[in-house]
Amino acid sequence: MTERFTGLRFAAKRLVGAVTVLLVLSVVLYALFYLVPGDPAQLACGERCNPAQVAQVRGQLGLDEPAYAQYLHFLQGVFAGRDYSTGTSLQHCAAPCLGLSHQNDQQVTALIVAGLPATTSLAIGALVVWLALGVGTGLLSALRRGGVTERVLTVLTLAGTGTPVFILGLLLLMAVCAYLRWLPFPSYVPLSQDPEQWAWNMLLPWLTLGLFESAKYARLTRSATLEVLAEDHIRTFRAYGVSERALVTRHALRGALPPVIALSALDLGQVMGGAMLTEQLFGLPGLGRLLVDSVRSVDLPVVVGVVLVIGTAVVIANAVADVLYALADRRVVLS
Repeated sequence: MTERFTGLRFAAKRLVGAVTVLLVLSVVLYALFYLVPGDPAQLACGERCNPAQVAQVRGQLGLDEPAYAQYLHFLQGVFAGRDYSTGTSLQHCAAPCLGLSHQNDQQVTALIVAGLPATTSLAIGALVVWLALGVGTGLLSALRRGGVTERVLTVLTLAGTGTPVFILGLLLLMAVCAYLRWLPFPSYVPLSQDPEQWAWNMLLPWLTLGLFESAKYARLTRSATLEVLAEDHIRTFRAYGVSERALVTRHALRGALPPVIALSALDLGQVMGGAMLTEQLFGLPGLGRLLVDSVRSVDLPVVVGVVLVIGTAVVIANAVADVLYALADRRVVLS
């Protein structure tokens, strides 16, 4: 009963911490993009607008109010929705409302929701690839430590760590699509439209991001496995004649998994918004590509909305990683 209460208290503290960080992040983002030198109303109206038109747009967007009032209206939109004036009518933006795009007057939330399937598909598929390759390579390297296999795997791991993701993606495109012609050049197809074509067209993006991330998982798994194999109880098992393969797969791997699980949760949250290069390279209509396009067009509401969603994913991933690490390793003190 006490252990269960401690676990709930641990999760509650992480939840409160995550909410606090998100509120601070929203303040910083709002100040960074809306209160810096420059006129968002001018950006929204366009270069050809006269001062009267800019003033009208400023009033419609609520930018003529004090800074604290603007931020409170922003929070109101996130939690309860808000109405926007278009000059002749009111447009309701349901919660969670992150504003309207300055380029096409579409709701930012709708643009983000439209980009989520591609980004989620990329992140989850790459997660499977980097866990399978990284953990498998790390275990094999631990089993073959001191041999030729370990040296080869170490060289490949170092090469994977030092190769930029866009170079790796270009090499895969040239080799698989242009030279060998095993696959056509990827073109994103939604999962709901054609699951088979979706999988084939996502294969190269998955491999690119998965290979790039798997290198650090191989190093982490190898070091954690060797650390566990050096512990006293493992030496006892070895003295009783337990095979090295059984020691690694049944005992050492169990002790080496907690840091891998924690890092996976963190990387999954970061990939949700940090795979811009991969999305741009393969033409995926995800959050990374939406962010790049919004920055180019100086569409501040979309930039703020996407960055806030990315920050939310990273904060939630950190909280989940803490909880998973505590659940996977009972030696962690829940406090």
